[in-house]
Amino acid sequence: MDGSGKEGFWRMQFTLMLVHELVKFAGLLLVGQLLVYVLSFGRHESNAVYRAFRFMTSPVVGLVRRITPAKVADRHVPVVSFLLLFWVWAALIFIRLDLGQGAA
Repeated sequence: MDGSGKEGFWRMQFTLMLVHELVKFAGLLLVGQLLVYVLSFGRHESNAVYRAFRFMTSPVVGLVRRITPAKVADRHVPVVSFLLLFWVWAALIFIRLDLGQGAA
């Protein structure tokens, strides 16, 4: 055996780890955006940090806007984005644990 099965396993683990960390990062960006929104006391649109958070989270929020029904208000889409990212994050934990136990 040339070890390619083991190499494929580690490549899969690395890919899942990378996706898991990106999902976590996007979720933390949404939490940061919420905190700046709350702490800016209604002047969030003029806050440069809030605009930076909004720019960094716009790909996730835009994707979720496309897949949600039109009845969902635009102001609720970031919350839906966070909840979706949370469940993807949790699912990736279980997938990574399951793959890790299968390797033993």
